[in-house]
Amino acid sequence: MSTHLSDSRQAWLMLSMLDGLGPSSFRRLSDFFPCSVDALSTDLLTLKRLGLNKRLLESIQRAQQGDAELQQKMERAMTWAEQPGCQLLVQEDSAYPALLREISDPPLVLFVRGNVRILGDPQIGMVGTRHPGPHGAATARAFARSFTERGLTVTSGMALGIDAACHQGVLDVQGQTIAVWGTGLDRCYPRRHLKLADSIVDAGGALVSEFAPWLGPQPGQFPQRNRIISGLSLGTLVVEASLNSGSLITARLALEQNREVFAMPGSIHNPQARGCHRLLREGATLVETVQDVLDVLRIPLRAALAPAAEADTEAEPQHPLWRSLGFEAVSADWLSVHSGVAIHEVLQLLLDWELDGRVQHTAHGYSRLQS
Repeated sequence: MSTHLSDSRQAWLMLSMLDGLGPSSFRRLSDFFPCSVDALSTDLLTLKRLGLNKRLLESIQRAQQGDAELQQKMERAMTWAEQPGCQLLVQEDSAYPALLREISDPPLVLFVRGNVRILGDPQIGMVGTRHPGPHGAATARAFARSFTERGLTVTSGMALGIDAACHQGVLDVQGQTIAVWGTGLDRCYPRRHLKLADSIVDAGGALVSEFAPWLGPQPGQFPQRNRIISGLSLGTLVVEASLNSGSLITARLALEQNREVFAMPGSIHNPQARGCHRLLREGATLVETVQDVLDVLRIPLRAALAPAAEADTEAEPQHPLWRSLGFEAVSADWLSVHSGVAIHEVLQLLLDWELDGRVQHTAHGYSRLQS
C-alpha cells in the first residue's frame, strides 16, 4: 500500500470509510481517543463500552482484520491524492478550513482538486433552483461577479441552474470559485458540467467533495453535501427556490451552523420564488443589492480591490449609457436609442449598476439613485 500519508492521516481516511460512523459516534470516539489511530487499534470490548452501534463495531473489526475491500478503497483514495492538483485533507490538517471544522458534523476528510488555499478565504454560499427563469439566472450570475470583485469567494454546488450561473459569473471576471460536489471528484454530475469544472480549476478555484473519488450520484449525497456549502461560508444567499427546493435545506443548515441566511424576493406569481418568500417570512435578510449582503457580513475585503473600485467609479460617468441616465425614470429602449449602446449591453449594465446600488428600477423605468 502507498505510504505517502502518515499513520494518523490514513486512520482518518479509514474512519471516513467505515459503515455506521455518524456524528454522535465520531464524537464518542474523539472524546475517548486523543489520536485517530488509537480508535482503530483498540480492542472491541473497550469500543463496546462506548456505546457504539453494532454496524460500526463490525466495520471497525473488519478494518482491524485487514478487510480486503476496505484496503482496496484506501489504496484507490491514496493513489487519487497522489495525482497532480489533487489533495486529501483531514480535520487535523492546517489547510482544513477552520469555519467548516466548527460545524456539528464536519467531514472527516475532504477530497480537493485545485487550489486548496482558497478554502480558508471569506466565502458567500450561493444556491437556488435547478430550473430558474431567465431573470433569476442572470441575477445570480451578476451577483456572483460583484461578490468576486469585492473580494468574496463564491461557493456553490455546481448543479444545473442557479449554481452553474453563480460559478460562471465568477469566471466572467477571472475569479476563483469553489464547487462542492455531491459525488466523487472523478464522477462529474451533471456530465454537461465537465468543461465548467475544468474551467474552475484552471482559474485557480477548487472542486471539493467528502465522497470517495469514484462514487457516482446517489440521492442522499446531495443534501449531505449542502452542509459543506453552508459550513464553508459566512452566509448563504438563496437566489430563487421553490418550496421543495434543496436550497431550503442549505438555508436551514446555515441557520443551525449559526451563519447568516439571505434571500431574494421575487414575483408572487413565480413558483420558483416561494421558497425565498418563506425564508423571508422566517427571518432571512432580504437582499436587493450586493451591498445588502456586505453590510450584514461586515468583513474586511481585499484592500487591493479598493483602487480598482475607485477607478471604476470614476470611469462610469464617461460611459455613454451613464451620461444618458438621469434621475427621472426612462425605459431601457429609450436609453439604448439615446446612448447608442446595444440593448443587450444596456440591460446588462443596468443590472450591474442596480446590484451595486447606483441605479433603481421601478415600474416607470430606470434612473440614477441620489448619492
